[in-house]
Amino acid sequence: MKKWLIGLLVVAAAVLGIGWLVVDKDMRALAANLPTNRNVLFWTIPERDAAFRAMDRLPVLAQANVIRTGDWVYPMPKGADLKLDADVDAYMKAQRTAGLVIVQDGKIRLEKYGLDFDANGKWTSFSVAKSFTSTMVGVAIKDGYIGGLDDKVSQYLTEMKGSAYDDVTIAQLLTMTSGVKWNEDYEDPNSDVARFNEHKAEPGVDVTVSYMRKLPREAPAGTKWVYKTGETNLIGVLVSRATGKTLSDYLSARVWAPFGMEQDASWLLGSTGHEISGCCVQASTRDFARFGLFMLGGGKIKGESILPDGWIEAATTKRADIGEPGHGYGFQWWTYDDGSYAAQGVFGQGIFIDPKRKLVIASNSNWPRATDPAGQDGREAFYKVVQKAIDAEASAKQGKSK
Repeated sequence: MKKWLIGLLVVAAAVLGIGWLVVDKDMRALAANLPTNRNVLFWTIPERDAAFRAMDRLPVLAQANVIRTGDWVYPMPKGADLKLDADVDAYMKAQRTAGLVIVQDGKIRLEKYGLDFDANGKWTSFSVAKSFTSTMVGVAIKDGYIGGLDDKVSQYLTEMKGSAYDDVTIAQLLTMTSGVKWNEDYEDPNSDVARFNEHKAEPGVDVTVSYMRKLPREAPAGTKWVYKTGETNLIGVLVSRATGKTLSDYLSARVWAPFGMEQDASWLLGSTGHEISGCCVQASTRDFARFGLFMLGGGKIKGESILPDGWIEAATTKRADIGEPGHGYGFQWWTYDDGSYAAQGVFGQGIFIDPKRKLVIASNSNWPRATDPAGQDGREAFYKVVQKAIDAEASAKQGKSK
C-alpha cells in the first residue's frame, strides 16, 4: 500500500509539475480523482470515471504494451441516422455510457459520447479483451504455431504439468470448462478474481501460471462451465509462448495494423510483464467497433481469412451451457440463440455482433457495479430496439420495391 500511495503522489506531482493548464483533460480528471487502492473492483464511481480513460497512463497500477496500428484506416462512412424507438440520451445516462457506436452494413448509423469522453479517447475494455485473446488462438493455429484445439495446455506451458490443468485441452480453456475451481465474485475481496492480480509469482514463473497451477479440480475436465478470468490470462501466456511474441505485437501484426484500426491501442501488463489477457485493452470506441467488423467479415484481411476454416462459427455459437435460456458461451464469446454474439466486460463494456443484420454495436460505460443487473437488462433491451429498427427499415425497403 505504501508503494501504491507513493506512486499516486508521483503521478499527481508530475501533472502539477508539467503545468495544470497544458495537461490534457483526462490527466487533469485523473489527478483530481486518483484511485485510493490498486484493486479497480473497489474504486469509487468518480475514480473509475477518471481512470477508465487513462488506465495505461497510470504506471503505478500497471505498465502497458502498445498495440500499434498502420498507415491505412478501415473506412466507416457515415450512414443515414438510425431511427430508434428509444430515447438514446436517457439510455446513455442510465447506462453511464462514455461511447456508443452503431455500425450497420459498414456505415456508422449512430455515434454518441458521454461522461466528457469523445471519439479520440481510449477506454478500457475489461473482459471484452477475452474475445480478442481467443481470436488470437485461432490466428496462431492458422499460422501453425498451435497444433489444434485438442492439444493439452501443458504441451505449451510445461510448468502446468502435475497441476489440475495437466489434462485440460485448449478448447476446454477457451470454453471455460476446465473443471478447475475458481471464484469470480467481483464484490468479494477474497475471491480468486480479486486476489490473483496481487499474487506474488514464484521466481522465474509467470504470475498467472504461478497462481493457476495451484488451484484444485472440482469437476472432470469438459463437464462444468464456470467463468474464470484467470483462464483467459493463461490462454494469453500460451499464445505468447507458442508464437514467441508478445500478445500486443502479435495482435498488432496480424489484426490491428493490417485491418486498419484508426488509433494505437494498449494492453496492460501483469507483474511479470505479460499482458493481462483476460482484461485491459485500451482502445477507441470506433476501433472496438472495427474489431466487430473484422469478425462480421469472416476474419478476412484483403480478402484472405487469417483464421482457420469454420473458426468464427465454432467460436461464436454455444459450446457451453451457462444456465440462461437463449444464451450460451463459445470461445470466449457470449452467444445468443438467434445467431448474434458479444464480447462483454464488467462495468458495461461490450461489442455486440449480429451477422443477420450486418450489425455491430460497440459501447463503453461505467456502471455503478461491476456486474449490474439493471445495466445488463437495459443494454439487452437496447440491442433489441436496434434490431427492431433495422428490421423495420428492411421491411419498408421491401415494400417500396414491390
